[in-house]
Amino acid sequence: MTHRPAPPQTSAQPFLTDAGCETDIIFNRGTEIREFAAHTLLEDERGRDVLADYYRGFLGLAAEVNAGMVLDSPTWKAHPYWAGDLGVEPLELQRANSDAVTFSRALRDEFSPSGIPIAINGLVGPRGDAYAPESLLAIDEAQEYHATQISWLADAGADMVTALTFTQSDEAIGVVRAADEIGIPVVVSFTVETDGTLPTGESLGHAIEAVDDATDGVTAYFMVNCAHPDHFVGVIEDAAWANRVEGIRCNASRQSHAELDSAEVLDDGDPIEFADGYVELTKVLPSLQVFGGCCGSDLRHVREVARAVLP
Repeated sequence: MTHRPAPPQTSAQPFLTDAGCETDIIFNRGTEIREFAAHTLLEDERGRDVLADYYRGFLGLAAEVNAGMVLDSPTWKAHPYWAGDLGVEPLELQRANSDAVTFSRALRDEFSPSGIPIAINGLVGPRGDAYAPESLLAIDEAQEYHATQISWLADAGADMVTALTFTQSDEAIGVVRAADEIGIPVVVSFTVETDGTLPTGESLGHAIEAVDDATDGVTAYFMVNCAHPDHFVGVIEDAAWANRVEGIRCNASRQSHAELDSAEVLDDGDPIEFADGYVELTKVLPSLQVFGGCCGSDLRHVREVARAVLP
């Protein structure tokens, strides 16, 4: 398989992503998501309609502001670790990944008249809890594990994959090696705690450098997601690793992961203040060109970000 270029790393044009898909759909749209696994919405017509309506808002915004779009397949939990909780067999997960990419490609076709570049991005979640990892994965173990889903996404026609909300550098190294071997561009997005370190205690800079050092720098770019801007703006250094961070998808809430995990009411913060945090991040992360949101954020937040940071 040959490498398929993904627009965000080959274009000077800014790109948007969506926001907190699961939290928006559950809390703002009143639709339950089984096991917090968004791909399960594709199992019936109503769920597909809800998911399509959600993504159309961001695609329309991207067209409005002349930005590209990194269009995610809703596959963050569509990998074998969650098969037991979801009550499915591996073959069903393979079909779910294929269906999710087909769903995303249909949305791209729908918005193709807008002329904006739209990259189909296969989401890959960590093996385990993204807020509190149960164990540390060895690199080889992570590579073998994640290669399964990455192969499904690549075969289905994804343009790129993103390891989203990753908590440890060794697991990220495994993902990058798997994607490189399969032949699909890969992005790594780490999550950090309120002190700006990964849930394992590793610093953001060390994690990025570790991945690049172990993989000859083949990661297209790095991101930070599932953390409020205030949680990590203070740990950004004037160092080469900071130039590798090209995307951010922040939480609307300043709450910790533990607080968010137990919350029964959505904390959606203030969209304008949220965008102000992105402005501050652009001052210390000079390579930023991909902007979206994560838990608690929705179209309002990404719209304010676009107004604040796009040229």
